[in-house]
Amino acid sequence: MTTKKDIRSLELSQLTELFSTINEPSFRAKQVYDWLWAKRATSFHEMSNLSKNLREYLETNFVINAVEISEKQISNDGTIKCAMKLHDNYVVESVLIPKEERMTACISSQVGCSLTCKFCATGKLKRMRNLNADEIFDQIVLVKNTALQQYNTNLTNIVYMGMGEPLLNYNEVLLSVDKITSPNGLGMSAKRITVSTAGVSKMIAKLGDDEVKFNLALSLHAANDAKRNHIMPINETNTLDNLADAMLYFYTKTGTRPTFEYIVFNDFNDSIEDAQELADYCKRVKSKVNIIEYNPIDDGEFKQTSPARLREFTNHLANNGIICNVRKSRGKDIDAACGQLANKNKLAQQLIK
Repeated sequence: MTTKKDIRSLELSQLTELFSTINEPSFRAKQVYDWLWAKRATSFHEMSNLSKNLREYLETNFVINAVEISEKQISNDGTIKCAMKLHDNYVVESVLIPKEERMTACISSQVGCSLTCKFCATGKLKRMRNLNADEIFDQIVLVKNTALQQYNTNLTNIVYMGMGEPLLNYNEVLLSVDKITSPNGLGMSAKRITVSTAGVSKMIAKLGDDEVKFNLALSLHAANDAKRNHIMPINETNTLDNLADAMLYFYTKTGTRPTFEYIVFNDFNDSIEDAQELADYCKRVKSKVNIIEYNPIDDGEFKQTSPARLREFTNHLANNGIICNVRKSRGKDIDAACGQLANKNKLAQQLIK
């Protein structure tokens, strides 16, 4: 039995070439492409301006691997977590984060994760596979629709901060950004998109070479190699020095100031000495800092720092001229906050075995 090809893996030029081989006019390719990306069709039967014979040909030879929401949870603060079922029955999680000034979709780039960061529930899952660009795109469309249905408000921002490491799925992530920003897709500004990485130096530099227009965030969490090695094994092969060089190269090539994300753990990385190390690190590359409160996970070894120590930490950064914002977590009561995505819904338990 021949496996049908995912039609959304074809670019417009490839569709045009295909239609030429079956004696269909080239404008049909543009019609199909619009149905797939601008109109977000999930079946060939929806493509009403195509002939019945062409729709049947497409149905016979191709498939649209549409993502669907299998479960929703709504937090007390209005955050909505969506379990997204993929065509092969794997599940990833996406989150809608509503605030007065913005409506943000937090999306996943991999099924599971391979990086085993100690503070992150997703790191306890197996990495099963990368997501395709169309699957990433579908997450955004579904979260967008949820925002419109629940809040009558459109998405304003997208963050690749869900499950997985985006830069270990480089090509599909960049292709998904292209679809999101294209007039034939969602038409969003790249400046409304942030890709977050645990720190893959080689790929950060490649982002610079590719002169991407979106924002970049580095999950730092310690400006000390020994401490970062302890919580993030990826640091053993992507040291702070290597990351600083890569981030500086990215900034030089793109002109976009990166953001350092820093979760403050009680009695681990929340001292004045830690704050000074972070300030010194920030001065190596033009950047800003987002301080993120820790969200406890099952069997986690860390605790949230105290309000007093957090104030001392952020004041020290400010006194050193570092742009610093404290981000309050959303959706903690439904395990939707930063670091908590662990597929606790029924369909996803195969990832935890």
